[in-house]
Amino acid sequence: SWLLRPTYRLWLWVMTALSLWFYGYTDARFVWLLVGTIALSWAFGQAVWRTLGPDGAATAASTQLVRAAVVAHLAVLGFFKYYGFFTASVADATQALGLHLSPPTLQILLPVGISFFTFHALSYVIDIGRGELEPLRLDEHALYLSFFPHLVAGPIVRASEMGPQLRQRPDPRGVPVGEAFRLIAAGLFKKVVVSSYVATELADPVFGAPGAHGPWDLLVGVYAYAIQIYADFSGYTDIAIGCALLLGIRFPQNFDAPYRALSLQDFWRRWHMTLSRWLRDYLYIPLGGSRGGVNRTYRNLFLTMVIGGLWHGAAFTFVVWGAIHGGGLVAERVVKAWWRQQAPEPVVPRALSAGLQWVLTFHIVCLAWVFFRAESLGAAFDVLGGIVAGTQPSDLVTPLLLGTVAVMLVSQLVPPRVVRRAEARFAALGAGWQVAAVAAVLSLIDVLGPDGVAPFIYFQF
Repeated sequence: SWLLRPTYRLWLWVMTALSLWFYGYTDARFVWLLVGTIALSWAFGQAVWRTLGPDGAATAASTQLVRAAVVAHLAVLGFFKYYGFFTASVADATQALGLHLSPPTLQILLPVGISFFTFHALSYVIDIGRGELEPLRLDEHALYLSFFPHLVAGPIVRASEMGPQLRQRPDPRGVPVGEAFRLIAAGLFKKVVVSSYVATELADPVFGAPGAHGPWDLLVGVYAYAIQIYADFSGYTDIAIGCALLLGIRFPQNFDAPYRALSLQDFWRRWHMTLSRWLRDYLYIPLGGSRGGVNRTYRNLFLTMVIGGLWHGAAFTFVVWGAIHGGGLVAERVVKAWWRQQAPEPVVPRALSAGLQWVLTFHIVCLAWVFFRAESLGAAFDVLGGIVAGTQPSDLVTPLLLGTVAVMLVSQLVPPRVVRRAEARFAALGAGWQVAAVAAVLSLIDVLGPDGVAPFIYFQF
């Protein structure tokens, strides 16, 4: 990459080709889907740009083209991701009415990361339609959409963020090596060691057979899954951001200690931050946002989270997950408004209030994770029922597992300045010491990690 960077256009096409090879490594058939998405979104972007009015103002023609682009991209996503879910739901609904329809069944493989690159393509066309972005050249757009670090599991990067960076001529001597290798090492450790350990030892067994485990195992298993998905997804994001930094591209932050949140609103400002702002800018605000009164605001919040849940997967468990978050966000606003009317002045000490808010928020998030992880609604209720009224003995939880969960939660409280100091010290080391430090960390990960590593959870989305 650095050798070719001075030759800009060659660099763009070579990096695009390598990214497509990366994407097609496990199944080359889906490369054509990605190439088609690149061509479709670029063509729509050009057409929308040509129909804009003076100063980038929307026109009737540009608005219709943006709508057509949204329909086209969502149709592709819907076919690959939701066809089976839709046909099964229709069959179940008609059967409940006494009818017996048999929709055609197709064995459709879900392309890795289709939701992510579809969201990238949608934001590109919509931003052009809003007059907020000038179209990228085809070679720039191809690399933007296919760039391998964010391709299969994010973060969701706007073209307005990445496009200008592509055109820059960064100095390789200015690469933030300390930050990049800290992110890559931390991401590998969270995924290979922490996520794999809590999944294998607790989360997978209790969610796989909830009736065979006692209440304590099930409860701690839910906490373990909260740690697993955080370590897994933030681990991938760390690696992606670190790799992009080594190539001279900076991605937006995607996680900010989400389990220290004191409200669900705060949680979504810290968890999968790029998805949160995508849903806000391209779904919540177009639905009406906070305009039109309190009730419409609540409706828009709830719908945004339910649709966000369905984006994660074609199953009612994801719909319930989104509904819990949507209902919780609405309930928070209702309770806070009522509380301000009843007690304008604080009546509970700040530390106690913060502690209670943290406990409530964390457990609502964990409740939602049960439905996110469970294979079906019935399995989710089996887990919740076993926690409340289970009779099986609890024998899976060990002090090491409890310690791992506790340490991961406490790590959310580490101040950012501590991390920045560690990065600065690493960057100040000589090259030999940096290589030795990275080798030591990789060796430790290899020793502590299992044989083989499960795929990243968010690859399925």
